Amino acid sequence: MSFPQIVTRAEWVSAREDLLAKEKAVTRARDALNAERRRLPMVEVRTEYVFDGADGALTLRDLFEDRDQLIVLHFMFAPEWESGCVGCSAFLDQIGNLAHLRARSTAFVAVSRAAFTRILPFQARMGWAVPWYSSGRCDRDADFNTDFGATVREGGRLVERSGVSCFLRHGERLFHTYSTTERGLDGLGSTASLLDLTALGRQEEWEEPPGRGLGHGARDGGGWLRYHDEYED
Repeated sequence: MSFPQIVTRAEWVSAREDLLAKEKAVTRARDALNAERRRLPMVEVRTEYVFDGADGALTLRDLFEDRDQLIVLHFMFAPEWESGCVGCSAFLDQIGNLAHLRARSTAFVAVSRAAFTRILPFQARMGWAVPWYSSGRCDRDADFNTDFGATVREGGRLVERSGVSCFLRHGERLFHTYSTTERGLDGLGSTASLLDLTALGRQEEWEEPPGRGLGHGARDGGGWLRYHDEYED
């Protein structure tokens, strides 16, 4: 196994400062990219998708839980599979307490094509509390997974793809704002990284474009963060 070069403390500090300059440049570039993502146009969702969950049949609007935004994890779990995807499972293991997303009026759910009766025992085995729904009935009426790139047809067969899609609610109207798949999920998992995918972002005053903040101007987010059991919602 190859290890890093051994140097003096002074040499390490110098090398670290050089790298820090590059890291800050990447952070600024990421901020600019996130702002460009928030400037993406959006598409109204007119199809009445219906999902199965613990409370029976729900529409896409129901998945918002009366919040302004919805992040959907397209969890690879085909109807004929006995268990969910290992990679998607490792990703979901990284998702923390959803109270921080919900405090930004953003819901997070997982959606798979497998029947809910197959999802439920696997979810219990993994010990996840994230809301998880089946889009299986969508295959018969309106294909949610196909419409948002989570299931594609290759060589006459359906192939599952991991991904995330973001939606925005304005009154009774729903809009699709962003989707990414596969390597686009690298580095996601924290509250900030997930909010950065959405049209409203972290909703802090420093973000571009202006006009989407909630009045908590602290650049580090400290103006709105709470212990997860102290949020009003």
